[in-house]
Amino acid sequence: MPSRVLVFTWLVFLFGHYGWAIWPIPRSLLTGTSPVKLSPDFVINLQGLSNPPADLASAISRTQSRLHSDSLERLVLGRGSGDAQAVEGAHLLSSLTASLQHGSPVRSIAEETTLAFDDKSESYELFIPDDRAVATLVANSTLGLLRGLTTFEQLWYDYKGTKYTLEAPIQIHDEPAFPHRGFSFDTSRNFFPVADIHRTLDAMSWVKLSILYWHIIDSQSFPLEVGAFPELSQKGAYSPEEIYTREDVNNIVAYANERGIDVIMELDTPGHTTAISAAHPEHIACAAKSPWSKYASEPPAGQLRIASPSTLSFARTLFSSVASALPGTMMSSGGDEVNLPCWEEDEETMADLVQRNITIADALNEFVQTVQGVIKEHGKTPFIKSDMVLTHKVPVVNDTVVVVWQTSEDAAAVANISLRFIHQPSNYFYLDCGAGEWLGNDILGNSWCDPFKTWQRAYSFDPYANLTTDQYALVLGGQMPLWSEQSSAENLDPIVWPRLAAGAEVFWTGSTLPDGSPRLGMNATSGTNALARLHELRYRLVDRGVKAIALQPKWCVLRPGECDLDA
Repeated sequence: MPSRVLVFTWLVFLFGHYGWAIWPIPRSLLTGTSPVKLSPDFVINLQGLSNPPADLASAISRTQSRLHSDSLERLVLGRGSGDAQAVEGAHLLSSLTASLQHGSPVRSIAEETTLAFDDKSESYELFIPDDRAVATLVANSTLGLLRGLTTFEQLWYDYKGTKYTLEAPIQIHDEPAFPHRGFSFDTSRNFFPVADIHRTLDAMSWVKLSILYWHIIDSQSFPLEVGAFPELSQKGAYSPEEIYTREDVNNIVAYANERGIDVIMELDTPGHTTAISAAHPEHIACAAKSPWSKYASEPPAGQLRIASPSTLSFARTLFSSVASALPGTMMSSGGDEVNLPCWEEDEETMADLVQRNITIADALNEFVQTVQGVIKEHGKTPFIKSDMVLTHKVPVVNDTVVVVWQTSEDAAAVANISLRFIHQPSNYFYLDCGAGEWLGNDILGNSWCDPFKTWQRAYSFDPYANLTTDQYALVLGGQMPLWSEQSSAENLDPIVWPRLAAGAEVFWTGSTLPDGSPRLGMNATSGTNALARLHELRYRLVDRGVKAIALQPKWCVLRPGECDLDA
């Protein structure tokens, strides 16, 4: 399937448009005005594959199940009752035929998901007729078929058990604008059970997110079981029950991959590593030193002794042990918020610097080059945080991907040194901002990244802002993070959903809507435009067991546009 974005003319363009249920909106979409309903015996047939990959068969089974169990009624006054007559006389759709384009390689979804970005295809073509009994889905990869199945699920409303649409025929040509569409998930500051991660991965797949960027260790705890150093989690985790065993990690990675989500594990180093001191105090400078605010960005203080040859050897073995157990082609060494006084006041670090006749900057360069070298040795692309290359000027390998996190304005600076990057700007995307200060004895304190980042703020992000056209190719996509100082399993769903979906559309749909208008055009986040579709998604998430927070009173939801600022 050639890579392209076709621009169609809308057959129907109505406020409260039924097709607005699709999120993210496809790159190209053509709709009609005819009602179609699914047959009670509706089935999905896989054509041309006598022995399909097991995860593709499972994906089809999940879609078939959700088509039966989803109970979302149309979000209008009267809900589905106003459609009863149209549904009664609707054309019957008996099946969906899914197939790979002739000559396409037959790989599992997991295999397709873990390919390098340049080798990955997520495109698909979907057609729902209004005069025939069979819909068609065609892609050139099993991953593309998965994305098409996800869209197909979103086309249908429920009325008394009947699944229907009012806008056939529907023709969709779709592919993502960016390959990296992610959620950065901190499961270290507070522990999240595997079941909660599974549920999050399910919801991520429903909005076509492609990356779980797993921030799995930090200063507060070390919940990752490492083959080479089992004592790290035994002594550094909050409890034996709050550890991700090797079996847990394999389970989560496989679960993600089968749903079209690659996993980038981040071992944040050399800062944010205090928890290592529980097992290996010899490797940590300024461990839990007070006042923490002088030696760290948050308590407890502590970071790796980068000038120590033994610590460098420890880091090399740590990264090698973890990297060898991960199937993907990417891994992150983090690198944010290192603290110079922590090293400057550490006797062991200063003694190593003198003995080796090097500076802190030299030691930091050596450390980064060492862990990046290990990542490369295991066939993975290294990721690193932007302050390493912008503040500390650390040289990195050519194919390094930089995570731009402090502010969106840093993207241009990274582009100016010709490094590829992903967007994760705190001023647009941080899901944890706005909950107030979490430190004690600070009555009037706010979090450093206040205010709360609304879905509209995230949706307004322009991935190409302040870049030249020659620099556009350096942008691989972006992700929205959740730092878990004030999050746990109990509030995971409402703090993430449906806001995370805003980032999913920013990086799937890109700058242009299917009718050719700008995604960030006039009234982009109106209750008659993106907000209407996001309401649909939120209600569907809740219907599927995800406790997504409401965006407006239901009165507004059922009256699109009447609660806009200028209504």
